[in-house]
Formats: sequence, C-alpha cells, structure tokens
Amino acid sequence: MKHADTVVIGSGSGGLTAALALARAGAKVIVVEQHYLPGGWTHSFSLNGYLFSPGVHYIGGLGPGGPVRRLYEGLELSGDLEFCELNPDGFDHLLIGEERFDVPKGFDRLLARLTERFPHEAEGIARYFGVLRGLNDELLRMDTMLEFPKVLLVPFRAPHLLRWGFRTQEALLDATIRDPMLRAILSAQGGDHGLPPSRVSLPLHASVAAHYFDGGYYPRGGAKRIPLAMIRALRRRGGEIRMRARVRRILVERGRAAGVELEGGEILRAANVISNADPAITYGELLPPERTARERRKIQRMEYSVSLLSVFCAVDMDLRAMGYDSGNYWWYRTRDVGRIYERAEYQLPPGAVDGLFLTITTLKDPGHPTQGRHHTIEMFTFVPHDPFTRWEETRTGERGADYEKRKESLGDQLIAAAENIIPGISRALVFRSVATPLTNDFYCATHRGAAYGTAKTPWQLGPLSFSIGTRIPGLYLCGASTLSHGVAGAAMSGLLAAQRITGAARVEDLLGPADGSLRVYPADRPEEWLPARMQASAAADATGVDELDEVA
Repeated sequence: MKHADTVVIGSGSGGLTAALALARAGAKVIVVEQHYLPGGWTHSFSLNGYLFSPGVHYIGGLGPGGPVRRLYEGLELSGDLEFCELNPDGFDHLLIGEERFDVPKGFDRLLARLTERFPHEAEGIARYFGVLRGLNDELLRMDTMLEFPKVLLVPFRAPHLLRWGFRTQEALLDATIRDPMLRAILSAQGGDHGLPPSRVSLPLHASVAAHYFDGGYYPRGGAKRIPLAMIRALRRRGGEIRMRARVRRILVERGRAAGVELEGGEILRAANVISNADPAITYGELLPPERTARERRKIQRMEYSVSLLSVFCAVDMDLRAMGYDSGNYWWYRTRDVGRIYERAEYQLPPGAVDGLFLTITTLKDPGHPTQGRHHTIEMFTFVPHDPFTRWEETRTGERGADYEKRKESLGDQLIAAAENIIPGISRALVFRSVATPLTNDFYCATHRGAAYGTAKTPWQLGPLSFSIGTRIPGLYLCGASTLSHGVAGAAMSGLLAAQRITGAARVEDLLGPADGSLRVYPADRPEEWLPARMQASAAADATGVDELDEVA
C-alpha cells in the first residue's frame, strides 16, 4: 500500500520547500519531523514568555525582484508571511576593536561608504567587489551552462569562476586589499558561513555577500512564521505533516527507495523519499551499511562546520532610547578577525570571548511579543563540538553538574563580551538560557552540532559536496550539506529535489507567478503603520495562543 507519492524527512527550509513544490505539482506528500516544533533551524521557541529564534537572524533577497521574494511568492506564502526591513543605514553594525562600520543596504552605497572611509584603497575596493559580483553572476548562470555543448563556453562566459573557483576569500584579499582595518571589515560577516577568510570558498563567500547587497529582513513574528506559512500552504494542497515522528530507517526494496519506517514501527510507503536530514545521518543511520559504504567513507573524509554557543536572554533596558536599532551587532576584540574565526574551530574561548554576534529581536520586529520595556536578545559565538563529546550520549536536562557548570561559565563569558556592545547588560538581565552544540544536536538533529552542515571550503562544494540525487533510485537529499546553507540555500536545494522528482524543465515551472504580493515593511518606524491584524496577532502570541498548536 502506498501512503504517499513522496515522504520528506525533516521540516527544515529545504524539506518544506520540496514538499510544498511537489504538492503544488499534484503529488501526495507526507512530511515527518522528529521534533515537536516544525522548521529545523527556522523554528522558534518560547521560554518564560519570551520568544526566541535560534537560526534565523536576517534574510536577504527580499527586495523587489529578489530571489527569495520570488520563491515565497511563487509558493503562495504571501497571505501568511510578512517581513520587516532591518535598518537600511546599517543592517549589520561591525564593532572591531575601538572602531565601528555600519553596513548599508545597496551595493553602490556600500562601495561609496567603504571608499570614503578608505580612500587610499579605492582601486582595491573596486577590484574586490568586482570579483565578488562577477562570481555571483556567473554562479547564477551556471545551471544553464552545464550541458554539452554549452559547457565548452564556460571559460569564456565564467572567467571569474575559472580563475577563482577553487580559491579562498583570503586569496582575493591578498590580491586587492592592504589596510588591516579594511581587511577586518571585509572579513567580519564571516559568521554567516562560519569560516575564516583563509578557509572559506571564495564563490561561496561571494554568494553570501551578494545575498545581502539589497539589505536584510526579518520575518514578522519570528522565524517560526516561515514553516507555519509553508505548512498551511502544504495542507491547502492536501499535504500532511507529522510531528514527533522520528524515522528509524529508510526502506529500500528491489534496489530503490520505498518509504520509511518510524521509530514506533509504523511504515509509510512512498514512490520517493527526500531526506532533509544531514547526509551523515541519512547514510550513517537511516540506510543499511551494505548499500552506503562509499557514502560512509565520504562522510569520514568530510569536514563539518563549526558549532555554536548561544545565549537567549531578556533585559530590562530602554534599548531604543539608548540608540540601538534593528541592525545586527558583530563585535571583535581585535582587528585579527580571521584569527578569531580560526581559533574558534578548535578551542573554546580561553577565559574570554573574542568574537560575538548579537541581535535584539524586539527591535527587528515591532510585532514581537514582549513584557513592558523588556527586550529579547540572542547572542552567539562559535565553538568546536569536541569539548562536549563526553556528554553526547546523555539526554538533555540530565547531563550532570559538570556539564551545567561548563555551560553556565561559557554563558558568563558571552554576557561579559556583550558588555562591549551594550554596557550594563549583565546588571539588566531578567532572563537567560544557555545552549551548547549538544542543544543543536537534540533539537535540530545536527551532525556534531554543525551550524552550517559541511564546512564550505573550496574542495567541499558543488560536485565535491553531497549531491541531491543519490545512487539509490527514488532517494533524494536536500539541506545545508548539499547545495548551500542558510534559509535560502537550503530552500533552493529542496526546490531542486522537487524538480528531479517531477522532471520539470526549470525550477521556475514549480512556482506560481511573482505577483509582488509579499508584504515587506520598510524600516522607517513600522510600529506607526502596522495593520491592526498584525497587532492582534502579536497580542495573541504574547498570551500564548500560538499557531504551533494547530501543527501539533
């Protein structure tokens, strides 16, 4: 008995995009999710009445004609999904040593601001961003150039990829920029992929940088609005999602995928299976070893990204009156930003945190639930997984006094570092919760706490990464360890998986029209003109009436 045309394992951005695209094409789809909250890294959770979103802090590509806006409109999410623009004069605030640089919306504005600050580097700035933009443009065209005989034109139509395709950001910095402060500024958003300039793939860095050329945006109501909008659209098309449904194994019969078996023993049969679980889990745990020996060897060779230490907190401070805004705050103790990222890959903070990302969600989203003048803050620093492996076989909440002591000590270090961004924050805390790489493993089913799936080094991308198609007919992959990471990268991998199954000539064939219907609120005091229904929705969130109830 076939229960569905496709079963999707995992409800992250990639899995839900694939499921919805297939449902729009007329397929019967079931999504199974191991967590009690949908969304993977796009989920939100409440603690003590405060709402936090651990994996979504800003999204690009949502301006007019932007690719993410095109995707969400094409999936018919506009009725349930809205975004607030971050401060266009500084959607990222870079605090490096004693200096500050605000990253503005707009490619031309960014170049003009950098050139005004560093006039002696004007030529190098133009060359640096010329290469970034050229690489990104060529990457966007590559899907039309990989078939014979068009592939023969790659050296002529993709000269930047030919020269820089297997090089790092540091190689481009060395060829164009000398000023140490400027190099630090151009490296400071490395947290968006988790690698230092010396190790990150330059084309990957170029695509991440270009993603934010048109500014940054935040989902109104928190990250959870993205999976909720997708689930509603999926259900309108007859699809189904099951929570607390952990997959025990992927069924393989007569050489092809045939469905999944859940931990309780229930079997869901399907013609196709899409796994949004990481390949390390898909090949290492869900498939029989005799069918995945090659892939398991590849997993052993692959390097995974760094993990996160997180602090979710609330403060009693009038942050808006103190001059803070919706932009993100990146703080680095010194100009040696690359070295700070390199050290984070292999050791815990040596008594003090040297790099920190901090975001004030109540200033990003005027509909965000709050209590009085309390503001919610999320802050993160990168840490390796190894120092936590001694507790990885334990259950959350049952890891003992040593674990709690280490976790809270590291949390103290993050709060101390945050004093460099918000002086007095440690005295104003009214709530705090600390999360480690093991928290990521438990709630997001990550492999060794990896924040971005596989590490995006030059030799782990494209055909050298994990492919969306597999050697098992009917089995497909999507997510951060395939095409790319982040909300947009994972979503595109899901769309490509759906394209493989449907046989659509173009991914655009799986989408409806880009009709301009997605509501994006500009940053200029949105609280004065928010529609009443948004205020009512925020009030419902604050009282605990949550759309997640309908999913569960």
